[in-house]
Parts: sequence; structure tokens; C-alpha cells
Amino acid sequence: MSIKFLAEDDRPREKFLQKGKNSLSDSELLAIIMGSGNKDETAVELARKILTSVNNSWHHLSMLSAKDLMKFKGIGEVKAISIAVALEIGRRRASQEIPEKSLIANSNDAYAILKNHLSDLRTEEFWAIFLNQSNKVIHISQLTHGGISQSIVDVRILFKTALDHFSTGIIIAHNHPSGGLKPSKEDLSITQKIKEGGKTLSIQLLDHLIITQDSYFSFSDEGLL
Repeated sequence: MSIKFLAEDDRPREKFLQKGKNSLSDSELLAIIMGSGNKDETAVELARKILTSVNNSWHHLSMLSAKDLMKFKGIGEVKAISIAVALEIGRRRASQEIPEKSLIANSNDAYAILKNHLSDLRTEEFWAIFLNQSNKVIHISQLTHGGISQSIVDVRILFKTALDHFSTGIIIAHNHPSGGLKPSKEDLSITQKIKEGGKTLSIQLLDHLIITQDSYFSFSDEGLL
């Protein structure tokens, strides 16, 4: 059957089957996730409206809560959850695209690995990269996640994880959902605490990154280590 004879909400799915996923626009992809529109708009039209509201940015869309999505006419709880879950799957897929034994030579290398874990979250999380003597990645771990304003790391867990993986170097990172890159007093304090604690275990703190949606701050680059 020709696509033009299908119901509006079925056309993106048929286009996917006939021409493949790369043929679909962003609005059509979102329309397939939603399944249907509302009495005044097709799924594609509603998807286009939602994407326009976030400047056609998947990152910005992923920052919306289910309640935010449900403000759009035709988006109920089920559709809102479907959208949020699809975006989370995409985020997790991106975060797993890390070659084994990646070599970290500078802060940008560390940021490239951690940005998919930390760049578009609504709450703070604390992550660490554990490295061997050649500065190659041997393990990546989320250590804590906190409220909207803070994430507190348990230094004992950090070093236990490092010892469990025979790590000789660590890079720590957390995000600032507010978008600000300036380190707080707490950020400076925990950095020094980890740096000093690592000395007794011969585990070097190589860097501490503060990550926002589109940038980062490196303690090492700024001479704070």
C-alpha cells in the first residue's frame, strides 16, 4: 500500500519499513515513539511542536520531566514515560561507546568519556575513571548520585574501588545541573581530601572535572591540583 493512503499516524512507521530508519526526520522518529497525536494534531505535528519547544535539541528534550511532557495536549503518562525511556536508552548506549583500554592523555580525553554519563542529568552524580600505570582506562564507575544541589562522595568507596581494580591513578568527575562551572568550596575541599588520601595508597588523583551540558572545568588544567 502507498504511504499516502495510510492514516497520518501510521505513515512514519510505514516509511521506516520501506525506506529505513535513516530516512526519518526527528519529528517522525518522535512520532513513532508517541504512537498517536491528539484530536487536532497528527503524531508528526505534535512531535514537531514538542521539538520546536526545545529548539530541536534531543539533549534539551531529555531534560524535560514526565510532568513537563504531559503539559502538551495529547501526551499522557504512558506517552511521556515512553519518550523519557527512549531518550534514556539513547543516553546509555552513547555512554557505553568507550573502547577498552582507552588512553587518557589530557582532560579532553576524560571529558569525551564522561560527558555522556554526566552532561544532561537533572541531579548531581559523582563518577570516577580508574587507570593503570600507562594511563589506560581499566574501569569506570558511578559512585554516588544526590539531590538537585549536591552529590557527596564516600572517599572510602572511591579508594576501595581503585584497589579492587589495581588502579594507580583516578580521575573524578561530577556534574553541575545548574550549568555553572565554578567549583564550590565543597568541590575544592573534597578534591584535596581525595588527593591527600591517595598519597598514602600510591594512587594519584590526576584530575577532577566539573561537567555541564556542553562544557567542563578541569582542576588539573586550572592548576588546582
